[in-house]
Amino acid sequence: QVQLVESGGGWVQAGGSLRLACTPSRNISDLASIGWHRRAPGNQREFQRELVVDVSRDGTINYGDFVLGRFTVSTDYVKNTIFLQMNSLKPEDTAIYLCGGKRWSRGSTYWGQGTQVTVSS
Repeated sequence: QVQLVESGGGWVQAGGSLRLACTPSRNISDLASIGWHRRAPGNQREFQRELVVDVSRDGTINYGDFVLGRFTVSTDYVKNTIFLQMNSLKPEDTAIYLCGGKRWSRGSTYWGQGTQVTVSS
């Protein structure tokens, strides 16, 4: 199992920035992948999560189509924490941001509790 703890959500005006952090209970280097999804207000089902960014063990990074260069993921292996820097935020970015990680590429994804991001117009 992997426990993940997110932090850094909050409220910001459109055009502002936030930085999210996620710390897993296992070393990031031991995970097949780690990243962020989000779930917009009113979407409670698993299939309604939207990919924000995923980082594979081999260093491959995939961003969701909507990111368009506004978000940047980084990893601090000393702190064992992955960060998501979100700039130029829009009201449509309002969502619960969930950190997810996999021990194996074909295994299940473990999810954190999520952190709320609210962007006002």
